[in-house]
Formats: sequence, structure tokens, C-alpha cells
Amino acid sequence: MKYSKVVRARFLSRPNRFIAEVVIDGEAGTETVHVKNTGRCKELLIPGCEVWLALSDDPRRRTRYDLVTVRKQNGLLVNIDSQAPNKVAAEWLSGQDFDRVIPEHTCGNSRIDFYMERSGERYLMEVKGCTLEIDGTGYFPDAPTERGVKHLRELARAVDDGYNAILLFVIQMEGVTEVRPNTDTHPEFGVALEEARAAGVRVMFLECLAGPGSLDYSPKSGII
Repeated sequence: MKYSKVVRARFLSRPNRFIAEVVIDGEAGTETVHVKNTGRCKELLIPGCEVWLALSDDPRRRTRYDLVTVRKQNGLLVNIDSQAPNKVAAEWLSGQDFDRVIPEHTCGNSRIDFYMERSGERYLMEVKGCTLEIDGTGYFPDAPTERGVKHLRELARAVDDGYNAILLFVIQMEGVTEVRPNTDTHPEFGVALEEARAAGVRVMFLECLAGPGSLDYSPKSGII
């Protein structure tokens, strides 16, 4: 997944979860940009850090750019675009030899990211993006997510209904191979994840290669 035009900038502040103030390389003054992630990202968006912005092609937008990539203090490039994981997952699924892949499938009281079929078997897959890294390990979530807990419980029920249920963590940075529940931030998510595993939900990790203007799944990624 690649962005059409990306520029480098320096992060100044985040007045609220939707916008940030930055200084774009080569331009005078500050620019207000849209932050494509409503999570906390407090370990990433530190004043003075290097960021990359994707130019929007929507002329109706109030902001010209989306903040999509951050260089963490340890040098790691992290994609923080909350829409990127589903796009990368769709690209990866296209090579998984399914007969059908349908996004945004209604299951119970939730919309699950993907429904797939292969050789008469039915699959449901929910995608979660991981941007939080601590000492080389990924953690999710970086803020409490009741929606995430709800999805896990829907997947567990789907197993009882005969589906192959999958939770896919798309790791939005290079060099991280697993994601653990962030029980310090949201203990309930950790409990729900263990209950989902026990019910038969398969938990997978999609390793990625992050660049200033791209997020691509790693060739090492496995198969379903």
C-alpha cells in the first residue's frame, strides 16, 4: 500500500485527537493536518519528531494533508494510518487462494472486516492495526477499546456457528513479529482475547515493512 504524494515535516503539537500542528520541510509557518489515528500515540507524537504527510486529493477538505508515518525516538518508522491495516490485509488476502473475499461482513451485532470462502469452508477475519511497540514487542490496544472486545466475542460465537474465525494483527512497523494484549491499558481486552483463543479463534500476526510513504506486508508472512 503506497501513498501518492508524501512530504516530510516536524511534529509540533496535537490540539485534539483529530488534528496536529506541524512544520513542513521547505515551507514557512505551521500547517494543520489530519491525524489518521484517534488512538493516543503518546509514545510516537512527541514534539520535534519527524513525520510524513500524505497529500489529500479531496478539494473539500479543510486540511491538505494526513499525518500517516512517524519516526519513533528509537529510529523505528511506524505507520499510524488506521485505514492502512485493512488495505494491507486485503492485498495479502488476494494471494491466499480464497474463492470469495467480501469486506465489511455483518455478523451478529457487529461488522467484521472480512468474510472469505474456500472449498466450502467459511471464514471470518477481524483486522487490528498495531502501532505500539515496547522493547521489540507489539501491544494492542494503545487505548481502551470496547469495540475490540465486542469483535472478539462475536468471533468466538462465530466458531460455534461453524466459521473459521481469525483475528489478524497488522503490525504497522518493521522488526516486530508478535502482538500481546496491552492489559495495563485495557485488562478486559486481554481477558476477551484469551477467551477467544480458547473458543477456537485463530490469532495471526501480519509482519509489515513500513516506509515514509508505504506499508507493505512482509514476504515472510504466512498463509491461512
